[in-house]
Amino acid sequence: MMQSMPGVPFNLDAVPTVLKDSATEEKGETARLSSFVGALAITDLVKTTLGPKGMDKILQSSSGSVTITNDGATILKSIYIDNPAAKILVDISKTQDDEVGDGTTSVCCLAGELLREAEKLVDQRIHPQTIIAGFRKAATCAEDALLAASVDNGGNADKMRDDLYNIACTTLSSKVLSQARDQFSSISVDAVLRLKGSTNLDHIQIIKKPGGSLKDSYLEEGFILAKSLGVGQPKVMENAKILVSNTPMVSSRM
Repeated sequence: MMQSMPGVPFNLDAVPTVLKDSATEEKGETARLSSFVGALAITDLVKTTLGPKGMDKILQSSSGSVTITNDGATILKSIYIDNPAAKILVDISKTQDDEVGDGTTSVCCLAGELLREAEKLVDQRIHPQTIIAGFRKAATCAEDALLAASVDNGGNADKMRDDLYNIACTTLSSKVLSQARDQFSSISVDAVLRLKGSTNLDHIQIIKKPGGSLKDSYLEEGFILAKSLGVGQPKVMENAKILVSNTPMVSSRM
């Protein structure tokens, strides 16, 4: 702590600073307005991609590669952001993508609309801490309402599958697979149910082969190896013996 000597004026220039010479500092209303503007700009950017009627974005990288997507996390990862509040929304979207795998645009839009309403309350001279307390109470009420309206079909396998199928159809409605959502929803649900409660999606192997169409996709109950048959080898074999090995399938080691 620095103290001024009796009779000597306090010199602010002598106070050490932790900021770089090129850094800028914002305080009070200016900082709050900058945060609102940055966060709402991110919300307005991705909200047009929300829902089954959402629009796709065309992203072009510095290398010239083009990506067409309406995934919020993918869009936010591809843009440069220097606003602190906007970076928080990007982090929220990334966390949602890592934890859930979906809803990246929804969580960003929800947070942005909360900030939009908070801006109106701040203009009415309501303290930010009061606004935060109100949001927390509203979140508790919303959680209670969702739990009261929820239905647990975990004990009924048929209803559970129907619920998962409807969720998958809703998710794929805004994706490139929307034209084949019924087929891929059924494939996805069957694949997840075969994990028998496990959440490790690495146990589901996806093998891509060139040629064909989306309708040629299917779920195989057994194992599929991306290997070709040798000349003269049988294509069908019954009551075959299975070798389990943890080494690569290279002819020199077999």
